[in-house]
Amino acid sequence: MKPFLDKDFLLHTSAAQRLYHEFAAPMPIIDYHNHLPPQQIAEDHNFENLTQVWLYGDHYKWRAMRTHGVSEDYCTGSASDWEKFEKWAETVPYTLRNPLYHWTHLELQRYFGISDLLNAKTAKAVYEKASEMLRQPEYSVRNLLRKMNVQVVCTTDDPTDNLEYHQQMAKDSNLGLKVYPAYRPDKAMAVEDPAAFNTWTDKLSSVSGVQISNYDDFLTALKNRHDFFAQNNCRLSDHGLEHIYAEVYTEQEIKRIFSKVRSGEALDLEETLKIKSALLHEFALWDHEKGWVQQFHLGALRNNNSRAMRRLGPDTGWDSIGDFKQGEFLARFLDRLDNENKLAKTILYNLNPADNELMATMVGNFNDGSVAGKVQFGSAWWFLDQKDGMEKQLNALSNMGMLSHFVGMLTDSRSFLSYPRHEYFRRTICNLFGHEIENGELPDEMEWIGEVIRDISYRNAAGFFGFQN
Repeated sequence: MKPFLDKDFLLHTSAAQRLYHEFAAPMPIIDYHNHLPPQQIAEDHNFENLTQVWLYGDHYKWRAMRTHGVSEDYCTGSASDWEKFEKWAETVPYTLRNPLYHWTHLELQRYFGISDLLNAKTAKAVYEKASEMLRQPEYSVRNLLRKMNVQVVCTTDDPTDNLEYHQQMAKDSNLGLKVYPAYRPDKAMAVEDPAAFNTWTDKLSSVSGVQISNYDDFLTALKNRHDFFAQNNCRLSDHGLEHIYAEVYTEQEIKRIFSKVRSGEALDLEETLKIKSALLHEFALWDHEKGWVQQFHLGALRNNNSRAMRRLGPDTGWDSIGDFKQGEFLARFLDRLDNENKLAKTILYNLNPADNELMATMVGNFNDGSVAGKVQFGSAWWFLDQKDGMEKQLNALSNMGMLSHFVGMLTDSRSFLSYPRHEYFRRTICNLFGHEIENGELPDEMEWIGEVIRDISYRNAAGFFGFQN
């Protein structure tokens, strides 16, 4: 019987083992999309205990705990850090076959050298050992990143952010890695709630120095912030959307719609879709102008539990895969930009596995030979960020596109302990290649296939985002 999480975890053939250990494992990590707080990197924060780095903000774990019958006090509530960890440890043995079981034990091994299975009996010893280590200087957040050979981190930042911590890090000769912002203008499109939208727009007006009286002013303020982000080494934008918006509209319609929502009136569905479409197109034009990469995370049905939303707010674990219609509007959006010769490098992330083949074929429609892999089918994310989801995304891309030009993995995480997910991805892809080598479905050209593995693990992303400079 193979030991749990040994050095050849997920690597089922000798070819897979060689591909991983020789070619994939040594490559640095470029984490081009995550939700890490830049302040904690800038200040080289030390966490007081394992709960703070592991459970604060982790809606994956909260969902599992709730399903296990753990009350909210131990998730987002007022229980102590130790009590929250104890409840998580009691939950872990019941997460068998959920990726949380693998991630939990990989992280304990890779960061703390702890090989014990986490459960109610081992909880205290694990908590005390890991927490004591986390309080030491060598376990500061920068050193946690260094332990995993992280070379680049791209955070996710609102256009109204002053980027002070990014500016601080840009001047820090001791940082030891590159940290860049990413422009995420989701709140600029959140017109469904006029009160919240106008509060955010007032903040945008303040930070941009633009008095926002009409739609043109709004665009000017957003463009000023886009320019400001570029001045602070931003190279990417990111959008979290149910689906792409690509309605037909006129300039006069959008100006009227903006005036309506700015006055606090609710928009109807047609108006909402049209202004979102207009804004998304403008953002894409700016990204092309600056040579940025635009990212679209598509397919999440968010905040399904209205009672929990009222009580706890967004991003607390009440979202699911949506069944939105993706193809028609995605094609229309990309085609309009392509016709104008203003389509930036693009990554499409899909949350509904039923749409994998749609996405894999859509990207091929707009790869025009100007850049290798200009339009990408991005890595499996969120609910699909696990072995089965990764394999399905990789197989769809392999069958209908070119896996060799894929920019690989990211964490999409709020935790500094999430970097073994890159290892998990690399082991999974090496296992796919290794299995087909040993079955005679791929040639035994280990050196060449190893180079492709290096590309997918690191070098494709370095070139695509311009991080090799």
